[in-house]
Amino acid sequence: MRSLRSRLLALWIMLVVSGAASGYLLFESFRQTSNARVARSEELVARACRDVADRYQFFVSGWGGGPINDRLRRDLITVVQTALSGAAGVEGGIWQADSGSLAYAFPSYEGTGPKTDLPAAEESTIREVNAEALRSGRPAVIRQAGRSQVLIVQACPLRGPLPGATAWTMTRTFTAEGPAYNQLLAGLAVLALTIFGSAAWLARVLVSWSRKIALIEEALGKGTSGATDLPTMPRTGEQELDRLVDALNLTGERLARERQRATAAERLAAVGRLSAGLAHEIRNPIAAMRLKAENALATNEDARKTKALEAILQQVGRLDALLRDLLAMTQGGEPKLADVELTPFLKNTIENHREVASAKGLSLKMADHEQYPPLPRFDRSQMQRALDNLILNAVQNTPAGGCVTVEALHQGEHLLLRVSDTGPGVGEDVRDRLFEPFVTARPDGTGLGLAIVREIARAHRGNARLAASPCGASFEIEVPWRPS
Repeated sequence: MRSLRSRLLALWIMLVVSGAASGYLLFESFRQTSNARVARSEELVARACRDVADRYQFFVSGWGGGPINDRLRRDLITVVQTALSGAAGVEGGIWQADSGSLAYAFPSYEGTGPKTDLPAAEESTIREVNAEALRSGRPAVIRQAGRSQVLIVQACPLRGPLPGATAWTMTRTFTAEGPAYNQLLAGLAVLALTIFGSAAWLARVLVSWSRKIALIEEALGKGTSGATDLPTMPRTGEQELDRLVDALNLTGERLARERQRATAAERLAAVGRLSAGLAHEIRNPIAAMRLKAENALATNEDARKTKALEAILQQVGRLDALLRDLLAMTQGGEPKLADVELTPFLKNTIENHREVASAKGLSLKMADHEQYPPLPRFDRSQMQRALDNLILNAVQNTPAGGCVTVEALHQGEHLLLRVSDTGPGVGEDVRDRLFEPFVTARPDGTGLGLAIVREIARAHRGNARLAASPCGASFEIEVPWRPS
């Protein structure tokens, strides 16, 4: 599914593309309009040139010719003025190859007074187009495109008594001025204010939303690193996002309350299980001591009394060990962290159980491991107690001829202590409750050893677990390599 960010980005791209396309179409429309105006201007100067030729033809009909004098020039100027009087914006005249301009007129000139002087800037173009019309014997046209206008000059040959005479007309078509150009500018301005303004506004919204969503993601990411509750996020100032933030904050508060309730219920349940297990573990030794005491009172034989007292002392020792384990689990205390050399620490821990393992015909060894600087930090005595429980548990559950392996691994920022055996493994009936107090598969076990291991790992901000193993059982303690 597409995100809101990608949809807004697609909308922004569509706005930019549509704006560019609309601007291109407006420009093309203006250019076509300019081309149409140029075409109309060409038709206008061509018709005006024919009108000059017709008027000239009427003027010279029945005239046998004569010298070119001022009177003839005035008459020819009248001919041109009459022919161009209806052609707005068109100027023209009569040209002779030998004498140059014979007549010039611009009847629709909007300046002050009539314009009677031949435009000097265009004189070379006028000479060129008249020469071309005289040479070819048919009308000729020259177009000169400038930045803001197109100059159109047309010439057509004249028949009559004057040799080498041609008529010419000229006009200027402005391509960057006039109503069409103003409409183009207005259209582009409206386009820039609407489409491109909308695109700019949408880009700003997209960037703003992306930053605020990134802040929400960052806050949620920080809240999930080791925390159990959702973090309280500040409002963003965006109404839609703030509704989401308020909903998340409210959900976080509800989750925190429910977690507290669940934790309290779990604690009550754990206390109930602990009490039931403790009562069961204490009842059996008390019942055994009561039976032995009654037997001792009922007999007069010193040997039987001594045996009964020894049995009672044995049960007292069992109760004492049970209470010590229970206190170790519930009053572990804050770990006293210190740098520890792993190799001497593991060797010393293993040697404490070497004799017991040998008595059962087991092999107890330490796996090779690499020492990474700096040294790991943990409570030496607490961690040794946890490993003692795991090693003792492995020795007690592994048959003769088996092997118990202790190893330490440096995995990223964590220390992994693993105790593996080749015994029958852990049964499915106790696997899920293995680290709970008084859960054990051995008839003579108290079920507190693994619970103590878990509490020590948690005190070090780590965890204890039963790891997957191809054979036997493998227990792991994972704690930070150097807790901050």
